[in-house]
Amino acid sequence: MTDDRTFVIVGGGLAGAKGAEALREKGFEGSIVLLGSEQHLPYERPPLSKGYLKSGEGLDDAFVHTAEWYAEHDVQVRTGTTVTAIDREAHEVLTDGGERLSYDRLLLATGSTPRRLDLPGADFGGVLTLRTIEDSDRIRAVMQPGARLVFIGGGWIGLEVASAACEAGADVVVLESLDLPLVRVLGPQLAQVFAGLHRQHGVDLRTGVTVEAIEGAEGAASGVRLGDGTVVPADAVIVGIGAAPNVGLAQEAGLAVDNGVTADAGGRTSDPDIFVAGDLANVDHPFLGRRVRVEHWANALDGPAVVAAAMLDQEPPEPELPYFFTDQYDLGMEYTGLADPTDDVVVRGDLDSREFIAFWLRDGRVQAGMNVNVWDVTEPIKALIRSRAVVDPKRLADPDVPLENLT
Repeated sequence: MTDDRTFVIVGGGLAGAKGAEALREKGFEGSIVLLGSEQHLPYERPPLSKGYLKSGEGLDDAFVHTAEWYAEHDVQVRTGTTVTAIDREAHEVLTDGGERLSYDRLLLATGSTPRRLDLPGADFGGVLTLRTIEDSDRIRAVMQPGARLVFIGGGWIGLEVASAACEAGADVVVLESLDLPLVRVLGPQLAQVFAGLHRQHGVDLRTGVTVEAIEGAEGAASGVRLGDGTVVPADAVIVGIGAAPNVGLAQEAGLAVDNGVTADAGGRTSDPDIFVAGDLANVDHPFLGRRVRVEHWANALDGPAVVAAAMLDQEPPEPELPYFFTDQYDLGMEYTGLADPTDDVVVRGDLDSREFIAFWLRDGRVQAGMNVNVWDVTEPIKALIRSRAVVDPKRLADPDVPLENLT
């Protein structure tokens, strides 16, 4: 029998593209329409703060699929199309062009938007954020030798871009309101590793500071004024203070929203015909035993396979554990699991040489592992977390004890 259903995907990023791919892989033969606001085909965002940002090359590799793939798999992609409303009763979405498109099931993958400064001068020219290809191009243009670049926020994206700017020869200042960058994620011991890394490479990292305003002249930013009255000169200001999930559509449609759109383990929202994936999704995680919203690349890569199964009323695969990675200078890192920075920390290796694995333990059980310049250990770390085994901290810290032998 021919499947005459239409599944609409709202969001032209990685999660939307992987959702379309997973639906086809799982046997859906109906119509798939993917609507994205950007003019590009869906692409992955990590290169925007890594390789593409540094060189301006390799963008083709960032696209999830080619135009030919969408044609071959009968996926209708409509770029430059913004969905403005969802009519749940009529099972339709409304676009900025005034169209109404019917759906049988709807996948929301609208991602997130960088948080903007709510300060005087925040709208000056030269105040930049990073989300899109065009954003990356604008930041690369100001990463010139001798350029004075001030970063507000010492999170993952801010530090990645700061490392690229420093390597390009810019004069880099990072302003962080907390005592250490990343301390809310990693805790003080591991956050100090990244603080030391940037300072070693010449970054002027200022912690415990407040920002009062962006100074400027003739509509262009010229500096950042701090709470103590100090003005840090700037040719450009890069803001990296987190991102907010794009919940507007869902909220206006009456879906349950709480730090994203809330959903069950299969991504099903409070409306049984509407699903969510990617940055937007605050979903039940069976292994973690609670609802989580993960903004990292791997969630947009792997999560849609779970959601596609649920959309097709199939048994969904077990969700992956949270995972993310970063590259800064000569440091490469992978983080697997989800820990609280107050959990006990056990280190295997040497923090000073930045070649180690850090583990976060709660009640003797590994909650997360972070490998820094140590490779091919992600799978054993996953297995260790999933085993829920109580481990001996001394053996965990001993590099001569294989991780596979700890359970």
